[in-house]
Amino acid sequence: MNNFIRFIAGTILLSLISISMAADCPDDKGKEWRERIMSEKIAFLTNAIGLSPEEAQAFWPVYNQNWDERGKAQFAVMKAYRELEEAVDANRTKDIPALLDKYLDAIRERDRTDEACSDKFKKVLPVEKVAKLYIGEERFRRQQIQKLHHGRQ
Repeated sequence: MNNFIRFIAGTILLSLISISMAADCPDDKGKEWRERIMSEKIAFLTNAIGLSPEEAQAFWPVYNQNWDERGKAQFAVMKAYRELEEAVDANRTKDIPALLDKYLDAIRERDRTDEACSDKFKKVLPVEKVAKLYIGEERFRRQQIQKLHHGRQ
């Protein structure tokens, strides 16, 4: 019975989180896609980490905030990458050193953001569950890549 109550509480919490996360998508199609992926990810990670309802209640708000921070840091990396790539493709040799430095700085900032996120996760979860989080995120990412790959065949 206790597991059933945990399952119901977790399901309700996951639904609320996924709905709130999907709210910032600009169009309906993107919103539906984001909501579906995030629901899958939340369920996958909750199971992979083995979160109790109490842990989930403390963890998911921290995760969501950090997910936004990590997303912004990754966006900066990709923006710097595109600028560098354009300079290389256009053979703008005098711009390349500064753009390369900008790209590498963005990577370092993303890494610092990831490290800060890890520290925040350790404040709400035991270190073993933080490790399971990172393993779960990578497994989920690989699963999604596999789905995309198999969907194209």
